Amino acid sequence: MTSATINPAPGRAVPRASAVTRAGFVVWVPFWLSVGIGWWFGLRHEPGLGTYLIAGTVVVATILACLLLRRLPLGPVLQERLFLAAVSAGLVAAGVLVVGARSHLVAAPVLEFRYYGPIEGRVAGIDRSARDRIRVTLDRVVLRNMAPDRVPKKVRLSLMNATDPPAPGEHVMLTGHLGPPPGPADPQGFDFRRMAWFEGLGAVGYTRTPILRAADPQQGGVMALHRLRMDLSQAIQQRIGGQAGAVSAALMTGDRSGIAEATNEVMRISSLYHIISISGLHMTMLAAFVYGTTRFLGVAAQGLALALLGRTAALPLHKLAAAAALVAATGYLWLSGGGVATERAYIMVAVMLAAILFDRRAISLRTVAIAGLIVLVLTPEALVSPSFQMSFAATVVLVLMASPWQAAARHLPKWSHAVLLLLLTSVFAGLATGPIAAAHFGRISQYGLLANMLVVPVMGAAVMNMGVIALLLAPFGLEGLALWIMGMGARWMILVSEWIAGLRGADLLVPLPPPQVVPLIGAGMMLAALSRRRLVRIRGWPAPAPVFAAGGALLVLALAAWLTDRRPDVLISAEGNAVGVMTAQGRAVSKPAGGAFAIGNWLADDGDSVPQAVSAGREAWHGPRNLRQAQIARGGTGLRLVHATGKFDQQALRRECLPRTIIVTDAPWTEEACLVLDLQALRREGAVAIWLTAQGPRMVTTAQLSGLRRWSRTSHRPFRPLTGFAGNG
Repeated sequence: MTSATINPAPGRAVPRASAVTRAGFVVWVPFWLSVGIGWWFGLRHEPGLGTYLIAGTVVVATILACLLLRRLPLGPVLQERLFLAAVSAGLVAAGVLVVGARSHLVAAPVLEFRYYGPIEGRVAGIDRSARDRIRVTLDRVVLRNMAPDRVPKKVRLSLMNATDPPAPGEHVMLTGHLGPPPGPADPQGFDFRRMAWFEGLGAVGYTRTPILRAADPQQGGVMALHRLRMDLSQAIQQRIGGQAGAVSAALMTGDRSGIAEATNEVMRISSLYHIISISGLHMTMLAAFVYGTTRFLGVAAQGLALALLGRTAALPLHKLAAAAALVAATGYLWLSGGGVATERAYIMVAVMLAAILFDRRAISLRTVAIAGLIVLVLTPEALVSPSFQMSFAATVVLVLMASPWQAAARHLPKWSHAVLLLLLTSVFAGLATGPIAAAHFGRISQYGLLANMLVVPVMGAAVMNMGVIALLLAPFGLEGLALWIMGMGARWMILVSEWIAGLRGADLLVPLPPPQVVPLIGAGMMLAALSRRRLVRIRGWPAPAPVFAAGGALLVLALAAWLTDRRPDVLISAEGNAVGVMTAQGRAVSKPAGGAFAIGNWLADDGDSVPQAVSAGREAWHGPRNLRQAQIARGGTGLRLVHATGKFDQQALRRECLPRTIIVTDAPWTEEACLVLDLQALRREGAVAIWLTAQGPRMVTTAQLSGLRRWSRTSHRPFRPLTGFAGNG
């Protein structure tokens, strides 16, 4: 892109779009697009046609304004400011249109009831659940007595007795339980339904029956390539063996079905789990290895030709190396299964390599901005995913430190460059991604820096590089040594993660932040990072300092909101099978068994690491197993809870229905004298959170927070007795 003169000589017209054609504004394009996408996700109700008409009108008005501004007799400074304001507003509106269009394009039926019966479909994917069970994802689904237009596009089932999982592409038949994607265990927690909507996943469940192969897989097509990838994964696992083989297969093929949950957990605690998930780190390592090897071989070939022939051809080796790295990255994209995070990493690496091919700087904020723009346009839902946020945060901070490092490296001994660069990149990348990871996953790895410094160099030298060499040598049967070295690198990673996870205080749990914290962190980081780039170099435009100050203010606001937030005094699961109250010792749950999924999420969101049995042993609840009672008070407000499950005495329960009492039951039940949250109401409203305040109990449900969106499909209807409930407090 060429720069235009901002302050022209008298009598000369101001060049059109001079501000936007500068790299200074290009880096802001993903920011304004993200504002529109984030606003769309924050809506409580599904936007209607009117919203999109307004957004489209703003985009058209922006185009017309940009064309008109060049003809108005305005000063150059004012003209540029109006131009930038119009483009920013247009990008925000464009973000709304992009994510709205994406939501409609991926729209697919979602199961609205619980189904049990025969299920047919084609195996589209195989992975492993958090409970260490093999899962299969089926497409081309057929369900009994259900019209095709109501059948989900994809369903996912956990195999309770998996001994011989099917191969990708096989058409299978089984009998299983299905239900709609579950909502969050905590009204403020992660909503799996939104992610499932954009993945086309319309139902989840499990099966205890054997899987019948109804038809052999197709010999060609995409599934044949998928089976080839899975066969390669199995070969790597068998040759290397153990969890090292499973990790090596995951790094090369994206197949994580062989990794045990215990290995995943120590990886999470040691802050090494990002290595298992194929992302920018792996794609960059692979591309760098191929790029460097190609350039080295090219230089060696030129030197040999010069020695033997006395002359050599002047070839653009850097462009040839970039082309080879791009081909290798494309092959790795297919080999790894092409997951969402991998696709984002590929786009970023491809943009950087394309910059080399077109004689542009490969490492720059503009390159990162273009990659981010492509990702947001193609998959705008990525904005709310932790992998997108963390990968781009790490990339941006590493790009920002590139120039200072190059300046400082000139004054340092060369032998120290590798160690210092590894230390600095680990520190700054950790600082950038740490708050995001803590907000999403509720944990801070105390020794994550040490773990990454010990493992990442081995990853680059002994795992990814050896994996590439093994693939190249496999057709000749010479891959044995490379696979052995690769396995040793994977074993080292597992050993380090187990050692780090065993250290005292290695895993620090933090409470779940309120919903506004992550957007504030993201916006604050973006403003702080982009403040070093002025929008345009014109007279009178504010210096970068105010932009940096605004970013810092947002980060301080996010921290304040996080530190001052109070976890709910009462949490009730959407199935009515679990109730937890906050005590001085932490959350106390009503039962030592049952509702494990919801209770596990509650304790994690509280920043509490105790198991369910310990939580149930805390002083709060009393009474028989199927009719538990608790009394809590806070802020001058008292509240009594009764949790009835299984077969309970209905007459005894009616006697407990008193003022200032909430009855929770996992069965349909109706009573007028108190607030009853029975199974029907909870399935409509979802999980419930209650805070005790001086004004009385404040209740928030999942349906209230998620609103009427396409993935939630339920609208909030206030509980009838709730109107006067605060007065009873």
